[in-house]
Parts: sequence; structure tokens; C-alpha cells
Amino acid sequence: MKINAKTKLLGLFGWPVEHSLSPDMHNDAFGEMGLNLCYVALPVPPEALGDAVRAIRAFDMPGVNVTVPHKEKVIQYLDGIDEEARFIGAVNTIVNRDGRLKGYNTDGRGFIQSLIEQGTDYAGKNILVLGAGGGSRAISFYLSEKAKSLLLFDLDRPKLETLTADLSRIRGNVNALDGVDSLEGVDILVNATPLGLKEGDPMPIKPELLKPPLIVGDLIYRETPLLGAARRLGLKTFNGLGMLLWQGVLASELWTGRRPSHETMRRALLRGLGIE
Repeated sequence: MKINAKTKLLGLFGWPVEHSLSPDMHNDAFGEMGLNLCYVALPVPPEALGDAVRAIRAFDMPGVNVTVPHKEKVIQYLDGIDEEARFIGAVNTIVNRDGRLKGYNTDGRGFIQSLIEQGTDYAGKNILVLGAGGGSRAISFYLSEKAKSLLLFDLDRPKLETLTADLSRIRGNVNALDGVDSLEGVDILVNATPLGLKEGDPMPIKPELLKPPLIVGDLIYRETPLLGAARRLGLKTFNGLGMLLWQGVLASELWTGRRPSHETMRRALLRGLGIE
């Protein structure tokens, strides 16, 4: 990558963002496509979110990604959002078209593409999603479309009830749980909470509940204690790396109008994790 006076800036708004692998995968893809773009991680404290969004116009940035804790609150600063993001209630990608900022959410579609890629069939399955935040809303919107049943649990009861009610208006297979004391009858478990992101975090469920043939997934893209416990029991597991990859592919296409190489982006992610 060569930075010059014509280079356009893109980035990631979040707090914190120092751990992000997004700059690696986007910059490698931009370079391969011959685009004079540079993607950087931009730490934005909550109180500065409005100023950061205004900077997109000020610097004529083609767009940005948005991650926790800004995915929901950023909507108030945008000129519009697409219907998918409106239902989900969260935005992970902002596109700047002639100073008009529009929000999108590529998380859910990225998650589903990652399931397809790894051969995890979710159609007709009983699925339990832990968490009712922005990530959960994004994946639940798509999982509930083909699942036999979608169960939701979150300690934040108002947030849980809101998500359940929103999904129930368009689906007939969604229910909220009061607690998770058993996983009997559950085919796929997905952790969409932040638990496991920080060292010392407790597991989101009791490990003794994990039993074959359960499939266990996590939106966090490194192995969490939950995934480690499931793997040691011989269960099929998946982390959030595939979702990170595919949501990035879709976001890049929104900004540039061109489909980047997902294999180039995957190699960058693996290199960033020290796997390749």
C-alpha cells in the first residue's frame, strides 16, 4: 500500500478497537484491487460518537464500519438506514454517497454465509441464541427464517422481550427463555454475548449442559472458554471468524461497488491471528 495525497480513508468506529483485525483484511483486499484506499481502526469513546460521524462527511470518507458499543446509537446520526438494518436496530456499515450517510447491517448475512461455507445446516433445527444485543438481533433475523424454532435468552429482560416481540411479528417460531437449565432438544447453541472476549470472563452457560450432538458457536472470533469446553467434549464448534470475514466482504462491496477476494481477506485474518 502506498499512501499519497489522493488516498481515501475508511475505518472502524468502536471502543475499544485495538484488537481489531479488520484493517488487515480490508487493506489487503484494497491493495489487490488496486484501490487507493486505506482502512484504519479509529477508537471512538461513546461521548464522541456524534463528532466521529460528522467527520465522515468532513473528510469525505467513503464509509466506515461500526462495532460495539456504537451499533445501535449511531443510527441517530445518520441520514437513513436500509430496511434490514432498521429491523435489526443496529448498523455495522456506513456508506457516504455525496455527503449522505446511510447505514447497513452486513452481520446477519455474513453469519449465514459462514454457516453455509463450513457446512453447518441450520434449516429445520432448534437453535438457542444467548444474548439479545445488536449481534444477536442480526443473526436471529436470518436464523429464524429457516430454523424449526429459535430460542432466545438474555439476563437483560427488557432487551430480550423486545427482540422476541420484534421477531414474533414476522416469524412464528421465536420464544424467550426465563433461564437455561437444560439444552435438551437444542441442536445449535450460539453465544452472542460478550462473555469470553476478556480473560477471566465466566462462561455464558454451565459447561455440564454441553452434550453431543450439540453444535456450539460463538460470535467472538477467537476460541472462548465455551468453545474450548465444547471442543474437549468432541462437539462441533465454530467461532466468529467466518462472520467477521463475510460481513467485511459485504461491507467492502457496499463501499467500492466491487466484490473483493474473500480468500485474500481470509489469509489476512489468519495472519493477524498468527495462524498463517
